[in-house]
Amino acid sequence: MRTELGDDDFVYKVVVNDEGQYSIWPAQRANPLGWQDAGPSGTKADCLAYIGQVWTDMRTLSVRKQLRTSQQPEASQ
Repeated sequence: MRTELGDDDFVYKVVVNDEGQYSIWPAQRANPLGWQDAGPSGTKADCLAYIGQVWTDMRTLSVRKQLRTSQQPEASQ
C-alpha cells in the first residue's frame, strides 16, 4: 500500500469532531485529538462521497444549537 496522501489507492477513514464537522484522515493513523471515527474507510472519493451525503448542514453544531434556541418563542410570564 502506498502512503502518500495524494495517491488514489491510499486508504482513508471518515472522522467527525465535537462540532459536527467531517473530514477524512489516513486510516492507519490515530485520529487527531477531538476527532472520532464516523463512517467508512476506503478511497478518498468514497469517503468524500459519504461526507457529501451525511454532512448537509455546514454550520457548526454550536451555531445550529444557538439558532434553535433563538428561534424558540419565549415563554409567557
